[in-house]
Amino acid sequence: MRGPEDLPPNGPLRTSVPVPFEFRFFVPTPDPSLPAAELPVDIAVVGAGPCGIAVGAAARKAGLSCVLFDRGPVCASLLDYPPYMSFFSTSEKLEVGGVPFITAEKNPTRKEALAYYRRVAEHFELDIRQYQDVEEIAGELGDFRLITEDRSGDRTTIRARRVVIATGGFHEPNFLDVPGEELPHVSHYYMEAHPFWQQDVVVVGGGNSAVETALELYRGGARVSLVHFGETLDRGVKPWVVPDITNRLEKGEIPVHWRHRIVEIHRRSVTVREETTGEESEIPADWVLAMTGWRADPTMLLELGVPVDPVTGIPAHDPETMETPVPGIHIAGVLAAGHDANKIFIENGRMHGTLIAARARGPQAP
Repeated sequence: MRGPEDLPPNGPLRTSVPVPFEFRFFVPTPDPSLPAAELPVDIAVVGAGPCGIAVGAAARKAGLSCVLFDRGPVCASLLDYPPYMSFFSTSEKLEVGGVPFITAEKNPTRKEALAYYRRVAEHFELDIRQYQDVEEIAGELGDFRLITEDRSGDRTTIRARRVVIATGGFHEPNFLDVPGEELPHVSHYYMEAHPFWQQDVVVVGGGNSAVETALELYRGGARVSLVHFGETLDRGVKPWVVPDITNRLEKGEIPVHWRHRIVEIHRRSVTVREETTGEESEIPADWVLAMTGWRADPTMLLELGVPVDPVTGIPAHDPETMETPVPGIHIAGVLAAGHDANKIFIENGRMHGTLIAARARGPQAP
């Protein structure tokens, strides 16, 4: 389970609110000196999540042409969230391009968010190429060439004046790197509690994902234990969740092992080690859910020559324009946070699109 969520009931997305005229976009004038097939777009975006869509919306509002590519469906990262989750952020903080996000409750649900970002894409008539993997990027500012491949194996070359990498921060989990992590009953995903009824489940972590997973499992009839290397829950745990999890821990309803790390996973148990004393013990485990966070994949940026800090994982970039030291290559969204995905969410990553569009449009930008 990724990101801050809790579980109010889903509500309908109301889409009857009109979009004010000033939010409408402007269509750029094509360069008549080039044949239509060779026209470069102003911005090509790799990644069609919420922050990639925000780049596309900002580009359209600035009068720039834009195309987005994603190896999966639009907003694919949200599909891995539990079906009944809702966001920590309120709906207005998730809005993109000035399109109102009206929801039944204060905090939007996963279902409402997916519907909203589809609506934004439709409103701005974004050219989103789903299920197209960007295999290669070459060229320079003003004339980049992107080679993409679709599910049928067909390849296409697209020209772009600028390229934005917005591939998100959920490429791979932060692995425990312990023996047994590859076993089939170990997962870094969580969707719902039902499959774990009357099962021994060890949840690893102390952040929002781990806490909410443990609480849901407990209410779903699982026997849950929490293992965390820290002495307390992480500081970022949502304040309204803290009393609930604290009560469960204090009453022993969810046994917790502070200052412990898993050192080996077995078929029916895990071995944990106390950080201070080094003492080892066994915890029953039919299932292990490692809610230890995720990290971005910097491979594409490194291949383009963008420096990436080996410690923080943050790509070198100008925060005023989101442009990297490679002219014309920008980053957007969670990717800019490096290994600490908790630093950038949709609510602040969505702002990157406006910065990039202003840089692409130049001094004449409003």
